Amino acid sequence: MFLGSAPTTPVATVLDGLTALPPRFTLRLAGAGQFGNVAWAQVGGDLKALSELRNQVREALTAAGFPSDDRPYQPHLTVSYRADPQVRTALTNYTGADWPVTEFALMESHNNEYKPLQSWPLPT
Repeated sequence: MFLGSAPTTPVATVLDGLTALPPRFTLRLAGAGQFGNVAWAQVGGDLKALSELRNQVREALTAAGFPSDDRPYQPHLTVSYRADPQVRTALTNYTGADWPVTEFALMESHNNEYKPLQSWPLPT
């Protein structure tokens, strides 16, 4: 969920209060897409658990007064901000290995660099 420029401490405090998080689950990359020049890999796997986690985070932050991100949720991994058609073609039939989702994190981004600020474990 994208928050824009939000102060870290209040966000972390809200996320500290989350209860009944979904148990750990598995995701994988499979397929691709493009937003303009941005190429992305599609996320597959246990999307029900991922959506449940996303909804809990969104609802808690909205209840705490943060703006709601009501755009349709499309889980993806950005691969390139200046992708040529060859990149998208290469990703179209790509299927990555499964990976376990054991935590979620509050991230800071600046100039397309991402830094984890705090993470929360998912129950086993």
